[in-house]
Amino acid sequence: MDDMDRRNLFAAFTAFAAMAGTAQAAPRIGFQTTAQLSKSQVFKYADIPVRKFPNGGTQRPIMSGTLPTGEFIEIHESMLPAGEMPHPPHKHPNTELLFIQAGTLEYIDAGKVIAVAANDVVFSASNISHGLKNVGTTPASYIVCSISKQIEE
Repeated sequence: MDDMDRRNLFAAFTAFAAMAGTAQAAPRIGFQTTAQLSKSQVFKYADIPVRKFPNGGTQRPIMSGTLPTGEFIEIHESMLPAGEMPHPPHKHPNTELLFIQAGTLEYIDAGKVIAVAANDVVFSASNISHGLKNVGTTPASYIVCSISKQIEE
């Protein structure tokens, strides 16, 4: 290391930068490139991986990425155990649609509680506080479709 002058130090930093540029990050589950999302696809339910959460809930990340038309989309199916919330009420810039498949839930819309059940559809507007709680005695399941302006991939 004592022989390292500025030129050799610069060469070493350049080599490290090049190696970092070729390293690949771990793939995000369900993430697809815009090129992949420019083609029609079928997602086989049995092939979608299941994420498990500490509250006993599960999630199947179906897809996420930027569409060729510029919108970022993320779709997943969630199962929420009785008495649980996926997280406290929150807000974000993306718009969400929830397609309730099973269960008895409370949707919290800017503090107002609304009962929702199987076959109901919930629309969460951009930047409005919202939350969800399973108030039933059985697991609830729902599909989330989140849409926002394009974000970097």
